[in-house]
Amino acid sequence: MVWFWTLGSVALVSVLSVIGIIFLAYDRVRLQKILLFLVSFAIGGLAGDAFIHLIPQSLELNPSPSTSLLIISGMLLFFTMEKFIRWRHCHIPTSENHVHPVAVLNLIGDGIHNFIDGILIGASYLVSIPIGITTTLAVVLHEIPQEIGDFGVLVHAGFTVRKALFYNFLSALTAVAGGSLAIWIGPQVTAFSTIVLPIAAGGFIYIAGSDLIPELQQSCERLHISFLQLASILLGIALMFLFVLFE
Repeated sequence: MVWFWTLGSVALVSVLSVIGIIFLAYDRVRLQKILLFLVSFAIGGLAGDAFIHLIPQSLELNPSPSTSLLIISGMLLFFTMEKFIRWRHCHIPTSENHVHPVAVLNLIGDGIHNFIDGILIGASYLVSIPIGITTTLAVVLHEIPQEIGDFGVLVHAGFTVRKALFYNFLSALTAVAGGSLAIWIGPQVTAFSTIVLPIAAGGFIYIAGSDLIPELQQSCERLHISFLQLASILLGIALMFLFVLFE
């Protein structure tokens, strides 16, 4: 049953890599507005999953200061990937710094990122099906704007639409490998979930706070747009809170 849920979830995450084709018909201004609301929703989903599900579950499994250190380690791990692998969550499709070498590095970094996402999803399902579902949903919420952005980066760097979708999909398939590894290791290492879940929480907090919130702060929008973005964040948090009822 755990294999079924894990592989189904990572397959869903992988399929999201081709979602960029849906938005080809949109003009750039409209696409940017849509992405900002998706980013807002993702902030709420990631923060909600971290603080409502992953951290409480981690403390239940290991109620010691080492859990807090693992949460911090998760934040530092994602910072390290972003800093030294030069991977960045680019949610707005175009940027003056998007040249071909950066697009290739983005593919490599995205593959590593998706591999870790697969591990986090698999480890969550080892704890319980509801925890796995909420983690999958949190991953999906931040994958949608990220994959649209990655698609835009590749096309802007000179890839054809077909080649951009193909390579983006290949990098997304590493989530399947990560999920399979987590399920294979999990039953043999009892402390696996105790270690991975707080690291996942730290990573989600880092993504929401360091990558996604600045995207919203940089945009100069009308007051009602800011309120709608706040409402989208609260909606993401509320959705995560509702899943507590199913645990």
